[in-house]
Amino acid sequence: MKRWRTKANVSREELAAAANYSPDTIKSMEQGVRMPTPRVLDVADELCRADGLLSAAKEYLRREKFPARAQDFMEREKEAISRWSYEVTLIPGLLQTKDYARTLIENRLPPLDEETVEERIAARMERQAIVTERKPPVALSFVLYEAVLRSPQADAHQLHYLIDRSRLRNVSLQVLPFERAVTAALMGPMVLLETRDHERFAFTEGPFASELSADPDVVSRVTERLSMIRAQALSPAESARFIERMVEQS
Repeated sequence: MKRWRTKANVSREELAAAANYSPDTIKSMEQGVRMPTPRVLDVADELCRADGLLSAAKEYLRREKFPARAQDFMEREKEAISRWSYEVTLIPGLLQTKDYARTLIENRLPPLDEETVEERIAARMERQAIVTERKPPVALSFVLYEAVLRSPQADAHQLHYLIDRSRLRNVSLQVLPFERAVTAALMGPMVLLETRDHERFAFTEGPFASELSADPDVVSRVTERLSMIRAQALSPAESARFIERMVEQS
């Protein structure tokens, strides 16, 4: 985009004004720090007389629905026959309401432009098809630390949604209360996947980096941690009653 802009003798400020973005945002797109939006590509194409070559890149943007660090995991998730996970601070994407997802995505730092926000929300909602629409059903097990349910974003609507999801035959939902937390429960979220080819993957995610691994040693360690946490958590029936009490008290 920068090469076309320079060739056409269009300044960064002119492109920013035409696309209704700040010059700094255009600069971050040109440097690869931020993904260009479809609107920017269309405006740049017309302004720089690129004859559709810049606009054609929108097809690539539509395929990248998730952050780069999560894309490999999302591809493996599509092949899953079973998925176990533990969350420390956030409700998993597969169990989020649209409002909860919007709150998280809109408040991301650095901030996203409005088009990317809407694309990310739509992608997250589409991803939830694995919960109810996959045939044969995917076996899903979720363990949530109590702090997840106590966050300001987890309103009554979101808690009701968790209860509804927990009633599905292919879903197991457990709550780990504060008083039952073991050391392994404070070390961050994790996911275990098994694919149709019976490959097993471990996914761990942090604020700045994520790792998807098929290394047997890594998978074994994550399995051990997750099994320990599940053993300490409330049963699915107890967990449903725990969440119901939270709704009543809210």
